[in-house]
Amino acid sequence: MLNRYPLWKYLLILFVIVVGVIYALPNVYGTDPAIQISAGRNASVDDALRSQVASLLKGRGIPIKAVEQDQRQLLIRFNSVEDQLKSADLLPATLGDDYTVALNLASAAPAWLEKINAKPMYLGLDLRGGLHFLMEVDTETVMQQAYDRYISDLRSLLRERKIRYAAILRRGETIVLKFRKPEQREAARGAIRSGIGRDLVLSEEEEGGLPVILARLTEQTIRDIKKHALQQNVTTLRNRVNELGVAEPVIQQQGDNRIVVQLPGIQDSARAKEILSATATLEFRLVDVEHSVQEALAGKVPPTARLYYERNGKPILLKKRVIITGENITNATSGFDQQSGSPAVFINLDSAGARIMAHTTKRNLKKPMAVVFIEYKPVTKMVDGKKVTETVKKEEVINVATIQGVFSKRFQITGLDSVEEARNLALLLRAGALAAPIRIVEERTIGPSLGKENIAQGTKSVVVGMLLVVLLMAVWYRGFGVVADVALLVNLVLIVAVLSMLQATLTLPGIAGIVLTVGMAVDANVLIFERIREELRNGNTPQSSINAGYEKALSTIADANITTLIAAVVLYIFGTGPIKGFAITLSIGIVTSMFTAIMGTRAIINLVVGGRNIKSLSI
Repeated sequence: MLNRYPLWKYLLILFVIVVGVIYALPNVYGTDPAIQISAGRNASVDDALRSQVASLLKGRGIPIKAVEQDQRQLLIRFNSVEDQLKSADLLPATLGDDYTVALNLASAAPAWLEKINAKPMYLGLDLRGGLHFLMEVDTETVMQQAYDRYISDLRSLLRERKIRYAAILRRGETIVLKFRKPEQREAARGAIRSGIGRDLVLSEEEEGGLPVILARLTEQTIRDIKKHALQQNVTTLRNRVNELGVAEPVIQQQGDNRIVVQLPGIQDSARAKEILSATATLEFRLVDVEHSVQEALAGKVPPTARLYYERNGKPILLKKRVIITGENITNATSGFDQQSGSPAVFINLDSAGARIMAHTTKRNLKKPMAVVFIEYKPVTKMVDGKKVTETVKKEEVINVATIQGVFSKRFQITGLDSVEEARNLALLLRAGALAAPIRIVEERTIGPSLGKENIAQGTKSVVVGMLLVVLLMAVWYRGFGVVADVALLVNLVLIVAVLSMLQATLTLPGIAGIVLTVGMAVDANVLIFERIREELRNGNTPQSSINAGYEKALSTIADANITTLIAAVVLYIFGTGPIKGFAITLSIGIVTSMFTAIMGTRAIINLVVGGRNIKSLSI
């Protein structure tokens, strides 16, 4: 019998619509201004913290809408943005550096929606705002690292040329090379000029009767070092933002030593703040088993070793020579050690790092090797009543293991405190180490840049466009037009549901894509309905005309939508920012309109008139 669907098709369409409605529903509830408190390594989120925060806010007359607590964080919801901002100024000074306090916009959807991972779609900076960070690069550390690198290069150069020297040290912005004989100084001067002399300005002096070379970096070299560090930090931050899954971020240089980062629609702002500002890397060193740790603690540290501490506070003596660093890591993933089940990070090295690691492990079988975790953290202190932020370098040994066999390109490290730390460390190593520490000098949630009026106009354009299409279809195609209007409404719901499932960011260009989709969504029905009219004019029965209309128009509809989809994909691949937002909503709209305009409308028509002996159609 014509125009009848099997039961499974009706159930499939109903299932898709129900799922679409459920996952689009969180967008109806909106968001609450909130404060998110996350604990550091030496702190915890517990009932005591919850009571402390509640009492503090109550004492200051700040009402709380709700408090949500889990093992990782404490989320405090407020009734207004004003209460949120007051709390953001109050809590960090009270809780101290052991906790991260960040502004947030938390979904107000019911808990049962969150349990099935139904979340509202993100809105871009031009619609809802987001997080704005102004970060400052620590140029002093950049130059410190550069001087250390040049001193190491000078030592290696003189050793290669077999030129003896008394000492090489840094004095302010000058590298001092001391020799015992004038001929040694002359030989060193020639070697430096032929090697790395283009970056240094050399001069000669006498100190304490010893011939000395004073080496200073040229102004151009200093500018290039700072510029390279800033550019590398921009690249690394962009990689980290990509790891966070933020759509259409803004990351750009501001001035000589600052970077602006804008994260539209970000939810987990505490994690964003932690990941962006973290400067972490690894160093692999051999354990010095030839000297006594007790003598090192007494101040007698061998010149070839350094004293470190493990996480449990136990001192350990490591060799100064670094085997490899985080720069040699090409990929890092978190997981679990198969033997102990503890959190682990699986490391992949580049060819140079793999070659060094293979050579080292081959020569040091059955000897212990340590992994040093190095982190630069900004610490804020009160000095003379003013907040002063300085960067503190923290080094600790997170893993010591005996080399049981030769390995090179891939291996794992353990000794991490939690799965979350393993995940964060893998992310930082995968995204690349920052060339220099950065500190957040300004953090705020920013409002919509286009203003409420323009946002209202964007929403109004969708509503007006849809109403006009609905009216035209109902007038022109009567009952069949009403069916097409129902499919159009379902299409909009499905677009919002898909955007929410993908956690995509909706921007004003994305709204433009939806407006275009509203106009295009009924194209398929126009082709089908006109084909049905043509069949009726040719004298076919209503049931045959309906069947022929859908069957014969399908190829034309497919061709038109596929070509448009190809154009949208090209826009996404080669476009940036707003263009990608437009392409995403257009692509989703094309796919959902194909489903609703073909399967959806036919299902309704089949239910209403399918299999019935009718003489005419309301078309």
